[in-house]
Amino acid sequence: MSAEPETAQTLDRGLQVLEQLSGAAGHGGLTVSELAQALGVGRSVVYRLVTTLVARDYVRRGQDGRFRLGLASSRLAVAVRPALVEAARPVLRALADQLGATAHLTVVEAGSTDALAVLVVEPSWTDFHVAYRVGSRHPLTQGAAGRALLAGRRGSARAVTTQGELQVGAHGVAAPVTGVPSLEASVGVVSMTPIRERGGADAVELAAQQVAAALGTTRQHESEGDPSLSD
Repeated sequence: MSAEPETAQTLDRGLQVLEQLSGAAGHGGLTVSELAQALGVGRSVVYRLVTTLVARDYVRRGQDGRFRLGLASSRLAVAVRPALVEAARPVLRALADQLGATAHLTVVEAGSTDALAVLVVEPSWTDFHVAYRVGSRHPLTQGAAGRALLAGRRGSARAVTTQGELQVGAHGVAAPVTGVPSLEASVGVVSMTPIRERGGADAVELAAQQVAAALGTTRQHESEGDPSLSD
């Protein structure tokens, strides 16, 4: 029977703080009391953690006394984005060709209220398809991708369907990527013809699950090896 790996408790709790604040990014942040309750520790422990994170700009304290993710968290998210994109690319390629629609991966950056497209894959066999640009932004309350991200915050993994919210005549279907800590993302497709009738909702939900699984596999591979370090 293998022993449990050693962990640094303070570091682990600090990461838990960041995860809690990431989950509350669209809800106005969290107080020390709320963080203490979520982590199951005392307020003094949380205060020391957030003070350290504030000093490093990973967390910021608003005038309302609530804590939110800071700019350093956003920079860290940008640094790991290539791994996210590469894990999702083959899934989106298969989805775009299956449905004959433009597929996209969308995320929420720390502290933002916008949905940001970080990967777009166009179908390889269609004569016409919707153009969608990497770097496109839109409010979370508009478009299938944004609405799916909001659904993910409510704990739903079901696909969301919209029509004409971002582009006249366009049909969108998107589903949140769930089960990946500190990540708010959705997978979706957009087309000028209805997608649901082509089994689009089921296909998009499956693709979102496959992206989550691919990210989990990537993290497992990165963590394999000897856990001990020598001088």
